Amino acid sequence: MKRQSDRIPLGADRPGTERFLRVHRYGAPDARPKAYLQASLHADETPGLLVQHHLMRLLDEAAANGEITGQIVLVPYANPIGLDQIVNQSISGRFELAGGGNFNRNWPDIFAPLCAQVADGLGDDAAANVATIRQAINELLAGRSASSELDRLRLTLARLSADADLVLDLHCDDDALMHLYLLAAHWPEGRDLAAELGCRAVLLADDSGGGSFDECFASLWTRLAARFPGRPIPAACMSGTVELRGQEDVSDALADQDAGGLFRALQRYGYIAGDPGPAPELICEATRLEACDIVKSPAAGVLSYTVELGQTVRDGDILAWLIDPAADDPVDARRAIPARSSGFVLNRRAHKYVVAGLDIAKVVGTEPLAWRSEGQLMTD
Repeated sequence: MKRQSDRIPLGADRPGTERFLRVHRYGAPDARPKAYLQASLHADETPGLLVQHHLMRLLDEAAANGEITGQIVLVPYANPIGLDQIVNQSISGRFELAGGGNFNRNWPDIFAPLCAQVADGLGDDAAANVATIRQAINELLAGRSASSELDRLRLTLARLSADADLVLDLHCDDDALMHLYLLAAHWPEGRDLAAELGCRAVLLADDSGGGSFDECFASLWTRLAARFPGRPIPAACMSGTVELRGQEDVSDALADQDAGGLFRALQRYGYIAGDPGPAPELICEATRLEACDIVKSPAAGVLSYTVELGQTVRDGDILAWLIDPAADDPVDARRAIPARSSGFVLNRRAHKYVVAGLDIAKVVGTEPLAWRSEGQLMTD
């Protein structure tokens, strides 16, 4: 079956403007399992756009050979609003400039109405419960309306992805190593994906806070299982955020490599026929998100890092010097920013001028950190 490509309009908030999503579908529309992959919800995170380009070529070949065994939905760009936000020749695609906030936060929570809708329909058969829940999710989303372009974008992406078995949201970090965010319930199921992508870290959380896209529907299953403990409810949607290294890591060579990893993972999970070859070695073990320290700048200044990505550090080691360009005495202008935990450096900030409170590094350890176990774990 050939690829089907659709154009989904998002309506217009202002005269003379209209944006749309491009959606590519492989396999029968009711086939199982169903995978959904989208790129660049943060529109200034470019690597996923090129990875999807290379993945389409592989999927087109598989479709031509009749190898699509499930259903695969590909959204090559998930945020036309952000892609259009060019300010002084630079793309500003993380936050909606009209005031909607972070594109990857505050996604709708339908847990309460979902509980009410499925309460009387759940039984002792796990597969039947999965079907009941998916139908209810689709009905709830079909019944929702949206009043703004941003809300229509979110509702459209939700309707495309909410009933999938696998959801992958392709992002990237600032300057970083390849890593993956998953719900704790989806480990070790996610090992094949992490191994194929060569992830240097897999960060697990039950609820990272903020209502991110990857958690908004995956967490419904774990929350329903807790709400109805007498009914078998599996974690039927493995949803994760794939961080494709850093913003500058954009090349055909890297994108082709990453698309190949995603393609082989889809083969291993049963979406595509064919032999993916020997499984690569997993080069990291998953760790709780609470074991990752997000180091912040204490003041404004210029960063000079003393550590490289992947470098192991200990509590108290200097990660960077913060230089105050306004200081009268150069000796007093330098301030050390130390690590507060032991682990390895997963990311750094690409732009070296920072202000107070800005994230400047993530240090991934193995044990949960006391100050990371309370409140919101993620940042904007």
